[in-house]
Amino acid sequence: MTDEDDPRTLAVHGGEPRQHPYEALAAPIVQTATYTFASTAELVAFMRGEREREEYGRYGNPTVRLCERKVAALEGADDAVAFASGMAAVTTAILALTKAGSHVVLFSDCYRRTRQFVRDVLGRFGVAHTLVPPADLDALRAALRPETRLVVSEAPTNPYNTVVDLPALASICRERRVKTLIDSTFATPINLRPLEHGIDLVVHSGTKYLGGHNDVLAGFVAGGAGPTSLVRDLRHVLGGVLDPHAAYLVHRGMKTLAVRVERQNETARALAESLDGHPRVKQVFYPSLASHPSHAVATRLMRGFGGVVTFTLDGDLDTTSRFIDALAIPRIAPSLGGVESLVEQPALMSYFELSSEEREAIGIPDSLVRYAVGLEDADAIVADVLRALASL
Repeated sequence: MTDEDDPRTLAVHGGEPRQHPYEALAAPIVQTATYTFASTAELVAFMRGEREREEYGRYGNPTVRLCERKVAALEGADDAVAFASGMAAVTTAILALTKAGSHVVLFSDCYRRTRQFVRDVLGRFGVAHTLVPPADLDALRAALRPETRLVVSEAPTNPYNTVVDLPALASICRERRVKTLIDSTFATPINLRPLEHGIDLVVHSGTKYLGGHNDVLAGFVAGGAGPTSLVRDLRHVLGGVLDPHAAYLVHRGMKTLAVRVERQNETARALAESLDGHPRVKQVFYPSLASHPSHAVATRLMRGFGGVVTFTLDGDLDTTSRFIDALAIPRIAPSLGGVESLVEQPALMSYFELSSEEREAIGIPDSLVRYAVGLEDADAIVADVLRALASL
């Protein structure tokens, strides 16, 4: 890797021309839905593929393209496709790679909305699926069928930070001519680049670390030219495009991605270590800890371990709620990856409609806490958590 290919440099300069229009240093916002042609001859040249330019907002926008190129540069991808949200990205990618009669394998700790889409929506159109245990490659092998077209996972997963062995996963799927899609939102390209390990497509919720300021919705799919072209063509039809102003915000956010993620890595690791062994904490789920099931794989594949620390308390639903309410720094919210620390009790935030027994059955105990660190002082974050624990 050259200095120019370092993620910290790519976050600032990757995918950008040396000069922007009007000699502006910052990328311009091209706020238009329609593009004009100077003449019929220019239109015909465009239709023949003799000139590359934009035609209509659903098919492309210069500000959005710039954002896509930076994501592609950060991931080491041939191309990237931008969407209006992370879910728009993942659902369009899955639709682009499957059809009636196809079979999809998901690791059971995939994001619940991804599971819901595959189970409830794709199932209506004749696409079957199989859930396999987190990071269980033997179960994956057993689940593959002749009609399997796609394997979907996260790395790390939400909320337990499980990291599947990506090179082994890619090898298994390549032998069976099955495509692989990894949601790498938790990792970001700073900590992990799945394409380097043989994965076909990478998905990001740009709402999280890429944007970095909790003020924009966005999603991206990055990968080789072949599969990303299928995704882009389907986006043209389904229409889940990223608008220019949102693209500008994500592009601006990515300029500081490396420094933000490196800081969040350090803070999260300090928080995990302070909680590990605490008398009021049952278990901490953070890959830097030797006790984490994915510690060896994460240490081998990742440059940093991310900004999310998940842990269970020695207490019930009410005890956990009182702990969260005693925290002074983080806000209670369902997202992550921004400059503000956020905390949630998944039993209430994401699975409120289920009973305690039903939540326990799917691996979401009432005492589970997900803490997404921001950019506040690390010592203050740790002290705040320890103080809240002491108040119980």
